[in-house]
Amino acid sequence: MTDIKRILVPVDGSETSDRAIEEAIKIAEVYNSDIHILYVANINQLAINACLSDAILEAVTKAGNEILEKAANKVPEKINVITTSETGSPSVTITDFADEIKADLVVIGSRGLGLVKGVLLGSVSQYVVEHAPCPALVVK
Repeated sequence: MTDIKRILVPVDGSETSDRAIEEAIKIAEVYNSDIHILYVANINQLAINACLSDAILEAVTKAGNEILEKAANKVPEKINVITTSETGSPSVTITDFADEIKADLVVIGSRGLGLVKGVLLGSVSQYVVEHAPCPALVVK
């Protein structure tokens, strides 16, 4: 990894995603990288279209924006930070987004705030390690 210009950090508001932001900042300071912070609302697109009310969607969007803002506020002003919110399966959305932005590195927490916490490495981080189009650093 000699030229790390774009670092992707998926966040969900958990302690490990906060630590992932901290590690990404350290790397970004060395390589003068941009940090892309991604929040993925784990909602099946079909369920959004079929069942969820506008009020629920608004609440999910608001919560995601708060998580993104909190994460972005941790990044020093000298580092360029880009925030994005998506909906869908977190595993697939993260790897697709890494490919889309041509990320040089994904920095992801080992465990998030999923329904079943603490199962081995964590299904999302495990999937990202196996499928990301670039190196992935898992932070404990």
